Amino acid sequence: MKQVLSSAWALLLGVGLLMIGNGLQGTLLGVRGEIEGFSTLQMSFVMSAYFVGFLGGSRLTPEMIRRVGHVRVFAALGSFISAVMILYPVFTDPIVWSLGRVVIGFCFSGVYVTAESWLNNASDNENRGKALSLYMIVQTAGIVTAQALMLLGDPAGFDTFVLASVVISVSFAPILLSISPTPAFATTKPMSLKQLMRTSPLGCVGMFLMGGVFAAQFGMSAVYGASVGLSMVEISGFVATFYVGALIMQYPLGWVSDRMDRRLLILLVAAAGGLGSVLGMALGGVYALLLAAAFLIGGMTNPLYSLLIAYTNDYLEPDDMAAASGGLLFINGLGAIAGPLITGWLMGDEVFGPPGFFLLMTGLLFALAVYALYRMTQRPSIPVEDTGTFTTVSPASTPVAMELAQEYTINADQEVQDALVAQAERAGEDAA
Repeated sequence: MKQVLSSAWALLLGVGLLMIGNGLQGTLLGVRGEIEGFSTLQMSFVMSAYFVGFLGGSRLTPEMIRRVGHVRVFAALGSFISAVMILYPVFTDPIVWSLGRVVIGFCFSGVYVTAESWLNNASDNENRGKALSLYMIVQTAGIVTAQALMLLGDPAGFDTFVLASVVISVSFAPILLSISPTPAFATTKPMSLKQLMRTSPLGCVGMFLMGGVFAAQFGMSAVYGASVGLSMVEISGFVATFYVGALIMQYPLGWVSDRMDRRLLILLVAAAGGLGSVLGMALGGVYALLLAAAFLIGGMTNPLYSLLIAYTNDYLEPDDMAAASGGLLFINGLGAIAGPLITGWLMGDEVFGPPGFFLLMTGLLFALAVYALYRMTQRPSIPVEDTGTFTTVSPASTPVAMELAQEYTINADQEVQDALVAQAERAGEDAA
């Protein structure tokens, strides 16, 4: 761990500040939209636009890096993020905000791609798993910290937007001043969606459904809080609790996933998340129960993302894992774009009102549980001893981080196989 921190502390600090800025703008827009009188449907388009840009950025940034290099792409995209942050309170119009969110999503995706390629370059086979874990922890902690910073200013004014812009601008300093080598950049061509669906129907369907769940959490939770009249402190606590749950539950569920049928675990975790959504929908008027619902939903759904990837890997050859990750990300991105739009429609006064926020997640999570049960009847499970290693992956990851995680999984599984072979050889020598 010390080796990882000594070689990548500046990068991790910069990423943490980036996530604080990103977490600030998501919650801030949700609250400011309510102040400006935007409808939930209008806000759903604003929030969905981020994922349109993010999906586009993850596809186009690699070519930009190949043409002009990491440093130029990193600095240019960062300046755009800071500029858009300042423009939000100047032009309080849902159309302008939607366009800004497309730009922000594109730029954040590009920045993450660049940072993750540097992280990959700064790690080796021995510490890659620790580096990836630290990266995911820093990402989640950044979003949680952002919710506390929301309390430092008035969302009806300019100061919190300026704070977000400053945090983003400062985040580039430790990275650009400490990175000396420019890593070689390459990404794997994605596997065709048809082939991926044939290999792991549950993985593909699950990633699409989870895209909608994550987008609702990240984009519409602050909108929900503002629409039901929560105070700024309560909204910040509500949004943060999703990510606190994710941070606490990721590793216990990962440990369990390496010791039981992953389809059954997917079913149980999805059902538990669905029950959390029912709790929020039925008893969300009690703030303590609202926080309990947020913790349960976040604690179940974020590990599900990594769990679905690990399950898909169980049916892939090592050489195909990196290619499959690009397809899974694309499917998840499509679900993320649709998630806020459907949530915003459900939250409309003429439909279900604010409880529609939980209704969508309830439907998606129970649908995943039912589909996992169905898939358990379609083919036999893989023996636990033959499954691959669970690796934590954030829903905010780009193809670079996904390939980094896949590379770590392959190396970890190979080490296990080598150890088993060595043990068998020693047993044979002792018998002789």
